Amino acid sequence: MLQPIDGDWFQFRALGDGLTLITEPHVIPFLRCNIWHIQGRDTDLVVDTGLGVGSLYSASRHLFGQRVAALATHVHLDHVGGHHEFAECWCHRLEAPGLRGADPSFTLADFDLGDVRIDVPGYTTGGPAITALPSPDYDLSAWQIQQASVTRELEEGDVIDLGNRHFEVLHLPGHSPGSIGLWEAKTGTLFSGDAVYDGPLLDQLPHADRAAYARTMERLLTLPVNVVHAGHDPSFGRERLKELVRGYLDAQGRVHGAQVSGP
Repeated sequence: MLQPIDGDWFQFRALGDGLTLITEPHVIPFLRCNIWHIQGRDTDLVVDTGLGVGSLYSASRHLFGQRVAALATHVHLDHVGGHHEFAECWCHRLEAPGLRGADPSFTLADFDLGDVRIDVPGYTTGGPAITALPSPDYDLSAWQIQQASVTRELEEGDVIDLGNRHFEVLHLPGHSPGSIGLWEAKTGTLFSGDAVYDGPLLDQLPHADRAAYARTMERLLTLPVNVVHAGHDPSFGRERLKELVRGYLDAQGRVHGAQVSGP
């Protein structure tokens, strides 16, 4: 029997330089997305919005400037649950039908959140998607991904201009057709979504493409990364990125001959 929480649904951790990590600690690890708030001079950016069990917008208003946009690295259910709360929503062109609700297969939102059954190495689980209720009257059976208005369809090479920070959109398909990362060359910072994270990488989901995923991994080897802020699990640096990428390519039997940038 799930009990209501004693406190807030979201946790906030300021990492410096206008970056805040927002998490849902009462969501099971398989569906616990990293939500990134990047404070900009002209625009704030929220990268992914979690499962949508609690109101992200209401809980995070203290962080926001005058303008805020919610960007989806891809539109799986654990990354877009709060997008409908934002007036500006951005995602890759190939993922836009999923965010708009025209193609619900993109969001994978057919889970029964009261009994999520997953048998993926590293993520085997069965039971509720959450370990507590956000409020005493919360009805988990009523949860659903709500449609959002896509106000900007992104493409490879587009620039996200926050005024004082600029990120290049990288199309990183494989986990999903329109998976993207945000690359800040000035600092060597990559927001990678689920293209790569420090955990079991999923390439057998509907719409996944292993060949495209391998090409994405080979591309990541060429980036002079200092830090990766991923869609799940802790952030990591260049050496760990190399290990994760090479581990994936080895598992696929790929020869990873891409030139690695930096030491």
